[in-house]
Amino acid sequence: MLAAAASVKLSTAGTATAPNMALFKPLHLPPLFAAAAGPRPLSLSARPLYRQQDPFFLASRVASPAPPPPSATADGARPVEAAPAGAAPEEAARRAKIGVYFATWWALNVIFNIYNKKVLNAFPYPWLTSTLSLAAGSAIMLASWATRIAEAPATDLDFWKALSPVAIAHTIGHVAATVSMAKVAVSFTHIIKSGEPAFSVLVSRFFLGEHFPAPVYFSLLPIIGGCALAAITELNFNMIGFMGAMISNLAFVFRNIFSKKGMKGKSVSGMNYYACLSMLSLVILLPFAFAMEGPKVWAAGWQKAVAEIGPNFVWWVAAQSVFYHLYNQVSYMSLDEISPLTFSIGNTMKRISVIVASIIIFHTPVQPINALGAAIAILGTFIYSQAKK
Repeated sequence: MLAAAASVKLSTAGTATAPNMALFKPLHLPPLFAAAAGPRPLSLSARPLYRQQDPFFLASRVASPAPPPPSATADGARPVEAAPAGAAPEEAARRAKIGVYFATWWALNVIFNIYNKKVLNAFPYPWLTSTLSLAAGSAIMLASWATRIAEAPATDLDFWKALSPVAIAHTIGHVAATVSMAKVAVSFTHIIKSGEPAFSVLVSRFFLGEHFPAPVYFSLLPIIGGCALAAITELNFNMIGFMGAMISNLAFVFRNIFSKKGMKGKSVSGMNYYACLSMLSLVILLPFAFAMEGPKVWAAGWQKAVAEIGPNFVWWVAAQSVFYHLYNQVSYMSLDEISPLTFSIGNTMKRISVIVASIIIFHTPVQPINALGAAIAILGTFIYSQAKK
């Protein structure tokens, strides 16, 4: 400050007209907006010095104010960060893809169940029917790999060893479900099969030592109660059909357990995984199918079915075999895109579509209390999927 005062004093000494020099006080002038020649004066106050802006820059700022920072919205709340550019279309495409998977999965499953029941009504040989389903899927995938429509998986001996218990359980579950549908209505088989979560929890708890939260155990009550109510009120109840559905539930639970434990770390896509599973299951099933039924029984039954139904019977057999593979293949492919919880919910909705479609197409008589039992069981399955989350 002394140096500044001295400079001011020297500059005024050379001027003849300065009557009140002793009373001089430094003036703090506001910034000048007009362009001036020479250097701009500096403020002598203790406040921070700010770079002066030219009028054109200031005018542009007044005309178009800057947007508020992302952390300061009008209500003072921090806004949700915007998704990166291109993320919204990708998410929409992914959701659309999952929707297509689900719709295709349900539609193929309904078609399979309809044709499968038509075949079993005319040709009641579930062991051969199950074998043809696996054979059709194996042939489709071998042709896809040979023509390079699909890329063949890179497998080794350890892969097939790990897949063996999965294939055994899959074979048992597949044959048992087919036996069930040969003896009872499609709707009843799927009502009983909606009780699979109860088997899953009980097996995991008593055989694997896993524990679940209380809501999971409570969700089993409507599943078990609904299945029991539907079973005792079924007009066309058959013990073999009922036990076939129950064995199928148990077998598929063990299939899932073996798959989780044995196939961990095996990098195979869902489509190729199911293809390998079908081929190994076919190898396992063939000798049992010949032993349980045999070519003579099949030939006699085939001739009778063709005589009664006509050439359409051949189409029915081909359709049920192909659609069985396709619906399972799509379901395994969807597992690559969705979580197990979403898959479980989709499986519940699939059973509803199959039950409703089969009742309509086959004119299955349903009592109100039987329908109530089915609704309770399916609702329990949905509650289970939410509770396990």
